[in-house]
Amino acid sequence: MVEGLVFRGRGDNMKVDGSALSIPLPSPPLPQRASRLACLAATTLAFLLGVVVGVMLPLVLATPPLDLPSALPSALPLQQQGEIADDGTKMMVEGGAGVTPPLHTWAPPVATTAAPGDDDNQTRWGGQEHDAPDVEEAAALLVDEVYWGAAVEAAVPRGFPDHEVDDWRRFTRRQAVVRLQEGCGRMQNRLLTFENGTQSCCRYRQNHDQIQGEIFSFYLSRLLGITNVPPSALGVVRAGAWQWAGVGGQLALAQWAEERPVVMTRFVEGLAPAFIPPALRSSRRRLHPLEVEERDPRDLAGLAELAQWSDLIIFDYLTGNLDRVVNNLYNMQWNPAMMEAPAHNLAVHAPSGLLVFLDNESGLLHGYRLLDKYETFHASLLHALCVFRRSTADRVRQLVARRDVGDRLRKMYGRHEPDLQDVLPPIPDKSVKILNERLRAVHKQISKCEQMYVGA
Repeated sequence: MVEGLVFRGRGDNMKVDGSALSIPLPSPPLPQRASRLACLAATTLAFLLGVVVGVMLPLVLATPPLDLPSALPSALPLQQQGEIADDGTKMMVEGGAGVTPPLHTWAPPVATTAAPGDDDNQTRWGGQEHDAPDVEEAAALLVDEVYWGAAVEAAVPRGFPDHEVDDWRRFTRRQAVVRLQEGCGRMQNRLLTFENGTQSCCRYRQNHDQIQGEIFSFYLSRLLGITNVPPSALGVVRAGAWQWAGVGGQLALAQWAEERPVVMTRFVEGLAPAFIPPALRSSRRRLHPLEVEERDPRDLAGLAELAQWSDLIIFDYLTGNLDRVVNNLYNMQWNPAMMEAPAHNLAVHAPSGLLVFLDNESGLLHGYRLLDKYETFHASLLHALCVFRRSTADRVRQLVARRDVGDRLRKMYGRHEPDLQDVLPPIPDKSVKILNERLRAVHKQISKCEQMYVGA
């Protein structure tokens, strides 16, 4: 043993003197009052840390359920937004791996204006960088007299963007169907459930006309930049194929035949009935600049709904859709209060204010055959409209100038459904001819309104 070795710790010395170990007594304990205070402080600190970890941390890390883009959508001339691609759309090419499947529950995002602190005078319009309007222009409800202003466009919900359409199409080809149940409208339509829980309203018909009408009306909506139609994709009923193998008995109960094309439309949560705006209900219906200027400028939600109605009127006129507002107009002869009732095949997503254009199967084919009977109602709605979204008007002008809407629709079909060309015919030439005539009629109405109000 080494003599004189010293161990130091906490201010006390322990000496080893050969054989004896001398350890000093511990310091006197804290007074009882101080001990209690120390215990109380430690308990309080532990409680506060628990609150921070258990409550605040999840709030900070939580992902918002909706994508809130800082966009002023679709208020720019078409040359700023980019022209329609040669194949008729900006949709992505099919294929690719690693696509995240849609969530079980889905709802369209809520539009929002640019967040404070954006760089200088730049804001994001339609996903692109452009100069923001000046203060006076941004606050105007109308620009160039007949177009919705930036303030209204900023309040219009974004709808269903291209990437979600592409994701949906790929998803429906990679997921097995595990359940069919009644729902999603009349007749033989069914609510499909895929293996991850995502649902789809699936349209089945005995003839091809209404399936063509549904899918080509959807394609036309994308050509026009109207994003209110839910993502839709074609499929084929094959009980022995991997996608349908688990629901063979349910297919038989539904009386779905083999090798029949179906349209799978994304099921949208949180929809409520949508009503026709008062300005369009009476026999003197009109949505002109005066009706807009009489509105409270602070009611941007109501004005954004009217902006979507201006798109709806154009879309339904072009497709000849008789199953929506025309349905209400026609049935007024038996029920004068029909215009007060919810619009047929139209819903509103209450949290965002997005109007969702549902069930477009009568468009472009079936509805065109019945124009002699219903054209009066279609024309009365179009002629009542003199306020437009500039992006929609520019797309109409472009399609009229190029006269290639039929080629574009067929290219979209060939591009997005390459395996179904022998199952479902493309849009017929007769329908394309009528569609071109109706595009010219819409263009004429826009020009008429510009001449009537610009500079007046």
